[in-house]
Amino acid sequence: MLPTASRGRSSSSASRSNNVFAPYLRRIVKWQQMDIEYTFWQMLHLCTSPKVVYQHTKYHKQTKNQWARDDPAFVVISSLLLVVAVSAYCAAYDHSVAHAVFVIVSVLLFHFLVTGAILSTFCWFLTNSYLREEAPNSHVVEQRVEWLYAFDVHCNSFFPMFVLLYVIHYFLSPLLVAHGFIPVLLSNLLFMVAACYYHYLNFLGYDVLPFLERTTFFLYPIGAVIVLCPIFMLSGFNPSRYFMNIRRVSPALNFFIDVMCTQELTSSDPENKRKAAPPNFFLPPPSNQEESKKVLGACLVKVAGFGGGGR
Repeated sequence: MLPTASRGRSSSSASRSNNVFAPYLRRIVKWQQMDIEYTFWQMLHLCTSPKVVYQHTKYHKQTKNQWARDDPAFVVISSLLLVVAVSAYCAAYDHSVAHAVFVIVSVLLFHFLVTGAILSTFCWFLTNSYLREEAPNSHVVEQRVEWLYAFDVHCNSFFPMFVLLYVIHYFLSPLLVAHGFIPVLLSNLLFMVAACYYHYLNFLGYDVLPFLERTTFFLYPIGAVIVLCPIFMLSGFNPSRYFMNIRRVSPALNFFIDVMCTQELTSSDPENKRKAAPPNFFLPPPSNQEESKKVLGACLVKVAGFGGGGR
């Protein structure tokens, strides 16, 4: 009888998850059913007072009998903001519309949704398999982490990282992609803060669940990030240049990087050639100082113009 009861609870839990997931997907295209104001309230407090957001998660469990959101507004608005931010990068650094569309779609699908689904599945499996408290007796209702809640935790953790690595990084990119120790230092610090805050919010999301134990496991990656950051700094690794090149945000970016790290020109050289040009991955460097100034000016105007609301 006990195994039968256990299977019944498991099947009941799976059925409830399916009943929640179907309406969640249907509401994605229904703006009138989304609580936009509450979503922006959550986004603001995730950057300032994240514990308040997870305190409201407890209230949601008491009123809706589920930990996960039943409103897809957070995912929809995060996706739209991500599209706007990536479009800003493409407007400043990309000359090809087709390539810009490819970058936007790949970042939205793979960097946010697919990567989020993989991380959420890992945390969902980890918490349900190894971090749940053992029920003291067979009469206690078994509680499990919902997959949709694990995805909510990822989305909550992703948003402040989005603000740091997509919004603030955009306005600092003219400095961060340059050569030198200061750009390397600032870039590594920015990425370190974003990664640490992501894992801290991940910890808060699972620590609020009363049936989980040893949730401090989610804080361990912060130690690894803090250890690796000085190593990257000393080795001269610039994460801003690496990730922007890996996304191929485009030939204009390489012109811009090339101009920012241009060495002094020899006054005796009539053709104003460089002594030693840094490597360029996509296009050849500008041939003279005047062309360098034009390219640098165009890039700065694009970044400042788009950030100010117009190009």
